[in-house]
Amino acid sequence: MPLSIQTSPAHDWFSAQGWAPFPFQEEAWAQYAQGRSGLVNAPTGSGKTYALAMPILLQGLQAQEAAKGLQAIWVTPIRALAKEIQGAIQRAAAGLGLGWRVEIRSGDTSSADRQKQKRKPPEILITTPESLHLLLASKGYPSYFGQLSAVVVDEWHEMMGSKRGVQMELALSRLKGLQPSLQVWGISATIGNMDDALHALLGQAYASGRYALVKAAIPKEIIIESILPDEAEQFPWAGHLGTKLIHKLLPILDKSTTTLIFTNTRAQCEIWYQKLLDVAPELAGAIAMHHGSISRELRDWVEEALHEARLKAVVCTSSLDLGVDFRPVETVIQIGSPKGVARFVQRAGRSGHQPGLPSKIYFVPTHALELVEAAALRRAVAKGELESRLPYLRSFDVLAQYLVTLAVSEGFRPEEIFPEVKNTFAFSSITSEEWAWCLDFIRSGGKALLAYDEYNKVVVTDGRYQVDSRRVAMRHRLQIGTIVSDAAMQVKYVGGKYIGTIEEWFIAQLKPGDNFWFAGRSLELVRIKEMVVQVKRTQRKTGKIPSWLGGRLPLSSQLSASLRYKMDQISRAELTEPELDNLRPLISVQRERSHVPASHELLIEYFHSREGYHLLAYPFEGRAVHEGLSALIAYRISKMLPISFTIAMNDYGFELLSDRPIPIEKALEEGLFRSQGLREDIQASINAAELARRRFRDIASIAGLVFKGFPGKAKKDRHLQSSAQLFFEVFTDYDPSNLLLLQAYDEVMAFQLEEARLRMALQRIQGQKCVLKTPERATPFAFPIMVDRLREKLSSEKLEDRIRKMKLQLVRD
Repeated sequence: MPLSIQTSPAHDWFSAQGWAPFPFQEEAWAQYAQGRSGLVNAPTGSGKTYALAMPILLQGLQAQEAAKGLQAIWVTPIRALAKEIQGAIQRAAAGLGLGWRVEIRSGDTSSADRQKQKRKPPEILITTPESLHLLLASKGYPSYFGQLSAVVVDEWHEMMGSKRGVQMELALSRLKGLQPSLQVWGISATIGNMDDALHALLGQAYASGRYALVKAAIPKEIIIESILPDEAEQFPWAGHLGTKLIHKLLPILDKSTTTLIFTNTRAQCEIWYQKLLDVAPELAGAIAMHHGSISRELRDWVEEALHEARLKAVVCTSSLDLGVDFRPVETVIQIGSPKGVARFVQRAGRSGHQPGLPSKIYFVPTHALELVEAAALRRAVAKGELESRLPYLRSFDVLAQYLVTLAVSEGFRPEEIFPEVKNTFAFSSITSEEWAWCLDFIRSGGKALLAYDEYNKVVVTDGRYQVDSRRVAMRHRLQIGTIVSDAAMQVKYVGGKYIGTIEEWFIAQLKPGDNFWFAGRSLELVRIKEMVVQVKRTQRKTGKIPSWLGGRLPLSSQLSASLRYKMDQISRAELTEPELDNLRPLISVQRERSHVPASHELLIEYFHSREGYHLLAYPFEGRAVHEGLSALIAYRISKMLPISFTIAMNDYGFELLSDRPIPIEKALEEGLFRSQGLREDIQASINAAELARRRFRDIASIAGLVFKGFPGKAKKDRHLQSSAQLFFEVFTDYDPSNLLLLQAYDEVMAFQLEEARLRMALQRIQGQKCVLKTPERATPFAFPIMVDRLREKLSSEKLEDRIRKMKLQLVRD
């Protein structure tokens, strides 16, 4: 775009809408005009779409007849945003007098519309990463993208923390190969590692320094008001407090035109929707639900009704976190801790969804200690301590899929594609040997699968890698993408009686002979056969307690650090905030029976009850870290003497329960929390091979080793799992250096066990003073962890009875 671009048409159109462009929008226009790529960092509701849509439209306005064919691609990670973006850009194009078509191509686009778009492409195409790769898998794609001048990647912070980010990086590498002058821009909310976000988006072009980071200096005040219980509990337990406060929400709903009530899970969403109708039946017809399991049509209706203020309230999940512009929403309510600062800020931003307006969010705790998290969130938001998104590196499953995509369409020459791939952030470290392995894999399946024709997908003709089988091409197009779902496994007795389902990630951590609690029963794992967990009853009272990934979000490292800061304040009796002041009775009992740890202390409690010997530690690092840490500590103690444990944890600490005394003092003397030998001890304490085996299912699916089936005839999860397991075993035995096999182990350590964060937690603990207390009975800090352990053994009615008795006993004692 020439430097003399005229922005007056944009100013005129803004004025006609009663707006004035923000400085960050004008800066983005200027940077774009100079031919730069970059990233626009702006909060929700600040007009960031027009920061990049407008210079693209102005470029078309100036070029007029020269700008024919596809000019720009706008990539969005979720289909729900596409319609809004289309409307916003189409209105601006019409207002500028530019006769451009702005169209959507996604999984919802009909085949007829896709064919029309192929014959006569729109000037701006809004699409998803998967649909963009489908275009790259089409014959003639180089000419289709022949006039392309810009790609905008929306919500880049959401995409870069998943394999869809890698998928996007590879697509951009090919488009830049076709159009070296292509301008690539991202739109992102604020994250903790903005430089990494830029680097991942731009690839090796980042090193040139010729990029722009445009930040919207629009102050966004976030007001956090906690809904406080009238009576603070001395012994809190998770889940029950929230709905007891529902009567305090009704006045908030009454005074607001529209309200979003955010919950963290779909189950919680359903519960709150029903509870609201039970308490206030007059809301029937005025409130709705919105979550990912609801049909697309119903979600569209809810979004439209919200936009037109026809609904009083919507109970929702993260399905309404992003982008969709609900200007009438006045109020946001968060049920329970969102476990992350960025997620909380994103949700708060749905209220006051206009530049300059403050956003107010009401926080409803689901247990007493979440009030500390509310205070921690307020501090982290004020300090701008937002989470980083860890980009995926060296995802060879995505690379293998991408190479077959290119082979399906026009074919490719390795000497042309290798430099493009190496210029991405994800594959900057790829070696010539690894590249050769990838080429061999798509051509013959690698040395372990060489004899099987099914995996000889790509043929080489005069140095060009191509797919010449229509069957291979069709099957590949059907499963382009990187989104995979976690499978549920059936739990059955050896005799065949069905008990229930459980997520496979939990079972993957167990070995035959291990026992766990499920459906109120103590069960021993006998074997895993396909996708069936075969068990038998056992009288053992120890065992692991299952949890469900969708049910509990992990506490982020930023929020856990802020939580520890607030605990340090509490240890000094600085209860200056209303949330902390509400906890005075609880803190008083905790201090009387045990201790409130300062920032330089790690509290460990050890006591005996009728259940056995309890060892509790409180690192305040979050459930994900505590899961690995508790298994690690249990393993290290078990090396000192034969002992078995039941393990439970929450975001504040973890419990090891045994039927025999635990030598905690000796264990501390011998370096219980040492970081030396961490990887080896993790692999010994958790069945790393089984975790990698489960992880490999997704890798095998993305890499095209297993076919998920045709539309309407998807293969069953157990068939996919058994096929992936077979590959895992073959590669382990005959091809141990297989890059996909090694990737499975790397992903387990990096993403599932969070090895880096666990190591940092251990290093921090090593610098702390261990305060070992031996209370006579459970403390307020211990109580919610113990309740979580009981939760899987008892029905909800029996659990409430048991908790009532426990609390009476604790108070009486």
